[in-house]
Amino acid sequence: MRVGISIEHPAWAHQFKNIIKKVNTDGTALVLAVDKDGDLDLLDSFGIEYVKLADSTGKNVLEKGFLFIKLCVGYYREIKRFKPDVLIGRASPMMAVAAWLTGKPHIIFEDTEVSKFSLNICKRFSKCIITPEMFHTNLGNKQKRLPVYKELFYLHRDFVPDIDILQKLGIRAGTPFSIVRFVSWNASHDVGMRGLPNMEKIRFIRRIEELMPVYISSEGELPEELESYRLNIPYEMVHHVLYYATFVFSEGASMASEAAILGTYAFYLNQIASGTTEEQENKFHLLRVLHDPKTRYNEAIKEATELMKNPSLWEEGKEKREEILKEMPNPNEIFWQKMIEVVS
Repeated sequence: MRVGISIEHPAWAHQFKNIIKKVNTDGTALVLAVDKDGDLDLLDSFGIEYVKLADSTGKNVLEKGFLFIKLCVGYYREIKRFKPDVLIGRASPMMAVAAWLTGKPHIIFEDTEVSKFSLNICKRFSKCIITPEMFHTNLGNKQKRLPVYKELFYLHRDFVPDIDILQKLGIRAGTPFSIVRFVSWNASHDVGMRGLPNMEKIRFIRRIEELMPVYISSEGELPEELESYRLNIPYEMVHHVLYYATFVFSEGASMASEAAILGTYAFYLNQIASGTTEEQENKFHLLRVLHDPKTRYNEAIKEATELMKNPSLWEEGKEKREEILKEMPNPNEIFWQKMIEVVS
């Protein structure tokens, strides 16, 4: 099978790495990539070859508009040359347009309801749109709802946490610590939103540090006072750290959801709502969704302080992870079967 795939974000690289490797075992995969927040470093670390089509996804509406046209042309050219049987990935409107222009079936998985522009394009040009069961948006007859999360593509039972990562960070096993994720707020669905200014970031980190050691994962630059807190590990090892953390405070939905899937209590600090994060909060009680930008950071610290009074907190989180894994299948197998079905 010849498969084309677009990678435009680090989460996409994680999500599809197993499928890409499986394709390359039985056929050939063409990975078309856009440089975004270390996704190319991830592909390199996974040993996945790719063709880079752009140096960024754009920082404003004008740049994103230019890149939309550039990538539509780039994807079309590469797909025409490669002649794939099927195209896969997330809701990339550029790949969807290229799929339509080349007459190739396009299968996507999407869990981000606010990606309205991308979803509207894919709804017209993609062949199948797989979403989590609790996805808020109705995308019509092309939509296939499944009881899965995107993070299970790479964090199901085949994920084995490596405790040696703690030694590299200088953390003794069993010692509480937290991860904070700051996003760059320049994605298309982040328009009009922003996080903490630098002085407030410093104050936020200092307050968490009063509870336990803290490490920062940041898409953008950090103020000089916080550089020493930066999580200096290879991109591909971050999930091992999330597994052993006590708390994760994340402005991004992906890392908050990853932590919850791994059985680590997480605080999602963002205005954007999603079916996935709501279910992880209300059904599995591993995630706290805090939307209000004026209060969410303070509220997260208050709630973390209360949760720390439970000496079995970490172990209880891992028991809840088992509940998720028992209830939800490995989505790689489902996605692979859909690829075969479309090609046959």
